[in-house]
Amino acid sequence: MGEDSAGELLTTYGLHGLSRLSPEELTQGHALTSCQAGRLEAAFALGRWVERDRPDPCPHLARPEAVYRLLAPELRGEQQESFHALFLDPRHRLKGQQIVSLGTLTSSLVHPREVFAPALRRGAAALIVAHNHPSGDPEPSSEDKEVTRRLLEVGRLVGVPLLDHVVLGHGSWVSLRESMGF
Repeated sequence: MGEDSAGELLTTYGLHGLSRLSPEELTQGHALTSCQAGRLEAAFALGRWVERDRPDPCPHLARPEAVYRLLAPELRGEQQESFHALFLDPRHRLKGQQIVSLGTLTSSLVHPREVFAPALRRGAAALIVAHNHPSGDPEPSSEDKEVTRRLLEVGRLVGVPLLDHVVLGHGSWVSLRESMGF
């Protein structure tokens, strides 16, 4: 791949967009060989792994910034919403996590049973949920607020409190705990 091809790809897609292209998309009309496209895909995957690598395997997630730092490397540049449940121990340290739902460009369907069933199986003392907005704007939608209300209610009923719902955008986030005041 020459410098002209690399510059054209970066100009067209931006670094985040380029990092999410498949090898097939990289070879079609971009003068990249399948070998070059595979190397580029591997380099981006390695970068995501390095960014996700944390010295603390059980981070303390009492603040929405910590949730953002945990999930942003994985969700950056994604083109569809994904809804994540973060299972916490009694000291609000991460005990486990799971993608609960994959949505579309603009929405993600989530039912409380999909969130709380794995939380109960894993013995979570508390729960934080988070999802991305592919548009980059983390402002919660009315559906995001409604899902949060339902999860708060179910969490009270089953004894696994919902501590926060964090919406991630490009370089920013919104805590529904802070914006809704629960």
